[in-house]
Amino acid sequence: MPIQLKQKIMNPDLDRLQPYPFQKLANLFSSVTPNPALRPISLHIGEPKHATPRFISDALSANLAGLSNYPTTAGSDALRGSIASWLAQRYDLPALDAKSQVLPVNGSREALFAFAQAVIDRTCDNPTVICPNPFYQIYEGAALIAGARPYFLNTLSEDNYALNFDQLPQEVWQRTQLIYVCSPGNPTGRVIELAEWKTLFDLADRYGFIIAADECYSEIYFDTPPLGALQAAQHLGRSDYRNLVSFFSLSKRSNVPGMRSGFVAGDAKVIEKFTLYRTYHGCAMNPAVQAASTVAWQDEAHVAENRRLYTEKFSQVISILKPVLPVALPDASFYLWLRVPIVDTRFAQYLHRDYNVTVLPGSFLARDAHGVNPGENFIRIALVAELSETIEAAQRIAEFIRKLD
Repeated sequence: MPIQLKQKIMNPDLDRLQPYPFQKLANLFSSVTPNPALRPISLHIGEPKHATPRFISDALSANLAGLSNYPTTAGSDALRGSIASWLAQRYDLPALDAKSQVLPVNGSREALFAFAQAVIDRTCDNPTVICPNPFYQIYEGAALIAGARPYFLNTLSEDNYALNFDQLPQEVWQRTQLIYVCSPGNPTGRVIELAEWKTLFDLADRYGFIIAADECYSEIYFDTPPLGALQAAQHLGRSDYRNLVSFFSLSKRSNVPGMRSGFVAGDAKVIEKFTLYRTYHGCAMNPAVQAASTVAWQDEAHVAENRRLYTEKFSQVISILKPVLPVALPDASFYLWLRVPIVDTRFAQYLHRDYNVTVLPGSFLARDAHGVNPGENFIRIALVAELSETIEAAQRIAEFIRKLD
């Protein structure tokens, strides 16, 4: 008789992960044939399409000799120094300790996910991670794989997407170990205000949880630079950044999503433990990427030009959509978060079918929580394509809505 081999069981937490929004979108479109008379235009994914600055790619190629060496988890002194200098200049901060308060990471997504694995104490009863809702799905996945329960904090249009902490009961805060916040927000583009930061810091002190501040869209704004988490902490007398770690990325700021480069900064005690975790995880940044990242953080001219391109697109798109949809300029980021006149999934499906434009249903970016899915009947549009293509997409969307009416 053949020997029966017992199959090993995988981590059961993997079965708790939901399909990613773009997988849901592919399933939604599986029975749809887009209009072949129109070229496809994709506005559903937040992938920057502006050209990578030449000086960054030059620095990358000029330092390929570094591939012959193992990089350290902490990264080079030059990279950490350029990051610390950028933070001080951008947010008017006292100089951070580049060795203890700054850590390079392979893009904010990787670090946001790994952070929960380092923070969550599985020995506690029902450890909880709070996520904004709607949200970046990495937060939920990170919580689940860390053995924690995600608990959702709804951000609603009627509250101007503010963080209303009162909606969560005390027993949730008592078991909370980590909270993810995003400012400027994905998908709303809203910037967290100083009063909200104060409330959140007070809660962190009272209940002992850690704050992960996702700030990957911080450099895409229109007039006033967004208030940062570290900056808010300084304003409120928290110069040690206790319980706070901020996450930054070059992907959106410098149009290098394929380089996978970012950093975390904040509470030195937390970063020390996160560095230990990453040493075992094998998360050291490629030496050539470190060199290119160093020069990227030292230059602001290309970032200003990037903002100019986005500002022009927002101006054009809003003027096209305003007659048919309630639309306004967000605080920052490159997204429009729009309420639509029909169910969001049908809107996306019919728009794709009839006008060959792809947008993301808002309900795919949210969960049912406290009796509502705050993404329902919204869509997210990423204004990442070049100007003429973005304008053409907006014109098609406007025509589609007029025909719906």
